[in-house]
Amino acid sequence: MPSLNLPEQAQQVRDLAHEFEALRARVRGVSYTPGTDALRQIGPLLLTTQDLTATLLVRLGALANSPYTSIPSSHASLECLSSLILASTLAGNDLANALHANPLEGAAFPGYPAYSESDQVARRATAIPRMTGHLNDAAHQLDLSATGCHYVATGITRDLADSQANQAKSGQQTAGPALSPAQYDALKALSLGQGKLHESSQRGLGVTRVATHDGTRVSIATFRALAKRKLVTADTSTSLLHGQKITVTEQGQQAQAQPRPAAAPATTPAAAPKTPVTQGAHR
Repeated sequence: MPSLNLPEQAQQVRDLAHEFEALRARVRGVSYTPGTDALRQIGPLLLTTQDLTATLLVRLGALANSPYTSIPSSHASLECLSSLILASTLAGNDLANALHANPLEGAAFPGYPAYSESDQVARRATAIPRMTGHLNDAAHQLDLSATGCHYVATGITRDLADSQANQAKSGQQTAGPALSPAQYDALKALSLGQGKLHESSQRGLGVTRVATHDGTRVSIATFRALAKRKLVTADTSTSLLHGQKITVTEQGQQAQAQPRPAAAPATTPAAAPKTPVTQGAHR
């Protein structure tokens, strides 16, 4: 999936909320006279609503085809954004209905009487309540769109913060305790390659040893501690007699990339308290 700047996407959705709020204010404050003037005043509002609906669709497509979908609770934001496309579309439909109710002036068919002045006044009087109702419905849908955009923007920001916090917590849990200087030196030597785990016979007993490329001495206890933390692995498909290749894992490489831990300061044994000498009493 393509990478996506989620903070930027959240800001773009928040900007959309402000645009819906501004459009809602324009719809509520529109002043018109039924007829050509109403077409001139309401038509741009419909076009702006359609533009915002198209932008919503682009934002939904970007988020739905991004790694954002793998973040827990992202489903709620995507569902809300989808519902906002419906709300803004309904707002456009209400504005279109307002235009449809608008009585336009024009010549009648040949042979039919033209509208009288009183007829035109009556048509306008009938149209105004219908148009007002459609405009109020449009403003309501735009209000829902603005509120929903704020909700989605906040949700994206929250989801991203929660995901980063969980990743950091998971990283702390898997990091384990800090390496000792001996473990760090062992990782550094084994990362050079050609490290092997082999078994040799000593006084009739099998002794497992670790061989490194540069001759660094690595105790079997240190190797086992690194293996337990999954920082190194040995190729168990070969015999210890022939030598099992040791590989530093990705986690081991990350641990080895950190600064070398400082050795614990040597403790100086406290001086034994002196026993006071008791002088014998002179007789």
